[in-house]
Amino acid sequence: MKFQTLEVWQLSYQLSCSIYIETKELRDWGFKDQITRSGLSVPSNIAEGIERQGSKEQIQFLYIAKASLAEVMTQAMIGKDIGYLETKFVDELLTKSERVSAMLAGLIKSIKARNNL
Repeated sequence: MKFQTLEVWQLSYQLSCSIYIETKELRDWGFKDQITRSGLSVPSNIAEGIERQGSKEQIQFLYIAKASLAEVMTQAMIGKDIGYLETKFVDELLTKSERVSAMLAGLIKSIKARNNL
């Protein structure tokens, strides 16, 4: 299975790109660095997990992606509350993030069931 064909990877990739675009003018380098790194971690860990041979390793990386997604959501909410990010952007990001999180949970469940884990 190619990771690029997975809808969960495609959506998380789009989220990561949108974070870079939305934060490109931010002057707070620490905040910008943290949210972009967290965002980049989601599709990267999905890709790495899918490319792993063992199902336990795959699941481990998918859980890391899920945790990174929670970081992104938290940082986006903080960014909105301190005036760094627009409400509309954050609301859309949170909606898409919840979808990605649910898809990751489903993928993890599927891998576990397929491998009797």
